Amino acid sequence: MEALAMTAESDDPALAGDDAFSAVQLDTRDADDHASCLQHWRQRYDQLSAGAFAGKFEEFWFGNVQVFRERTNQVVHEIGSAWEGSRTVGVPVALDGTGWYCGEACGLDSLITLRGGDDLDYRTPRVHDVVAVTTDTQAFSDYAAQVEHRDIEAEIGNRRVIAATPEQATTLRSFLLTVISSLEATPELLRHPQMRKGLEQAIYASLLAAISGAPDAARAPTPGRGRQLIVDRAREYMSAHIDEPITVADLCTELEVSRRTLQYSFQDILNLNPVSFLRALRLNGVRRALKNAEHGHAAVADIAAQWGFWHLSHFAADYRTMFGELPSETLRSTGSSANRASCALGGTA
Repeated sequence: MEALAMTAESDDPALAGDDAFSAVQLDTRDADDHASCLQHWRQRYDQLSAGAFAGKFEEFWFGNVQVFRERTNQVVHEIGSAWEGSRTVGVPVALDGTGWYCGEACGLDSLITLRGGDDLDYRTPRVHDVVAVTTDTQAFSDYAAQVEHRDIEAEIGNRRVIAATPEQATTLRSFLLTVISSLEATPELLRHPQMRKGLEQAIYASLLAAISGAPDAARAPTPGRGRQLIVDRAREYMSAHIDEPITVADLCTELEVSRRTLQYSFQDILNLNPVSFLRALRLNGVRRALKNAEHGHAAVADIAAQWGFWHLSHFAADYRTMFGELPSETLRSTGSSANRASCALGGTA
């Protein structure tokens, strides 16, 4: 088994508590070895088809979230269980046939799920590629309740296979693959708690969007004056936390409203959705930080991560659209301005 692993700890108080993340990439040549890749799971894999086994495994663990992708090239019978107190949701990336998951057929548009401590029983097709998230059940449930006003554990119930629309499955699959590819490129950015928080919330939002339900059905959108009050309270909160990367989930929790209610309120009062509004605030926060950075001692990627941006190419494109220049150009111009100021001072001495 060939391995590439990275873990991070920090003595910096700003990165408190950090066993911040774990990143593992493995190439395997044996089904038993492959079964042991997933941290804190209890698993056994038996190879059922003839031929040399080849597997590939990637895992990123941070905060409450374990994101992983595994690929195998033989029919495998997987048994075991996930860690206690967890909820797993996965979606296939590629299959060359039907898989049988806990007695049910699953295909490319099926979401597979497992509660920590429950028995895993999965016969994969020969070509099997899946991307999944295992997370703390309470953290995921709290997010669903506070942001979407959904009882997600009640919605899932005892289901092991959740039928999704092709659009839902494609969107979740694409998002999780983007997460993994971004973390592969810059795993060290997980040192920043703001990035871990933003990414965890983005993952939760994507899982909820993929799991069919009736979000906010019990609460009609707040009309008229109520929406103005929600926006006013949101502004007050933003003003009090002007130097922090506020998220939609933060506002929903603070104001005790759902994402849907927040969306209606911002759209009605400001003609702008809250996601765009908060993204603009965070982009301005990055710009201020770049302009105030000490020349030669700041990295764009680190500053972006401190403001909760985890997909650097999307961030750079959004920044350029907003300000008409790349973040690296802002940082360079800051250094040039500092040098000019230094020269001016030197000339008057």
